[in-house]
Amino acid sequence: MKKIILLLPILLLMSCYNTEHNCKDFKTGKFKFEYKVEGVNKTTVFERKDSIEIETFEGKTDTSSIRWVNDCEYILQKIHPKNRAEKNAINMKILTTSKNSYTFEFGIVGSDQKQRGTVEKISDSR
Repeated sequence: MKKIILLLPILLLMSCYNTEHNCKDFKTGKFKFEYKVEGVNKTTVFERKDSIEIETFEGKTDTSSIRWVNDCEYILQKIHPKNRAEKNAINMKILTTSKNSYTFEFGIVGSDQKQRGTVEKISDSR
């Protein structure tokens, strides 16, 4: 009985924690993704307009189509791939959201290897 009494407050606290999923707020807008590659900071800026995404990385711009699976998950496919690797579709899944950012998981469609990152919303699309 003592174990149940001790367990009850823990369960109550855990039930109060609810990750935010306002994925619709991030279907359109201008975003920034910062990450490190071999110790060097990199930044990608992209603009998403529901079914298309225009990305700029190191002065180069690329366009991808977006197919939304649900409000928090979509498939990204480069429209003009330059090599075989760019032909692979990427599965993007928004895990949590906050007011101006979201944490996501991504990987090549069909692969078990996933990576995570956080994107910051710079502005809304017009």
